[in-house]
Amino acid sequence: MEILLAQINALEVTSKDEFQTKTAKILRELVQGQIHSLNEFAHLKKAIDMVTLEVFKVSQAINQQRAD
Repeated sequence: MEILLAQINALEVTSKDEFQTKTAKILRELVQGQIHSLNEFAHLKKAIDMVTLEVFKVSQAINQQRAD
């Protein structure tokens, strides 16, 4: 995605008219939105992993208490 963003920036710099410039700006916003979404997805995955680990720990503690 970063490479695509760099290419869009180059496209904007070399644009010949206002239409091309505005198109490049729109493309940049779309790519930045996708980058943000991917980063948020990674954070959500980490949070789910942490919750899963805590649920596993609680489950183990409950099973240990039942065994005693």
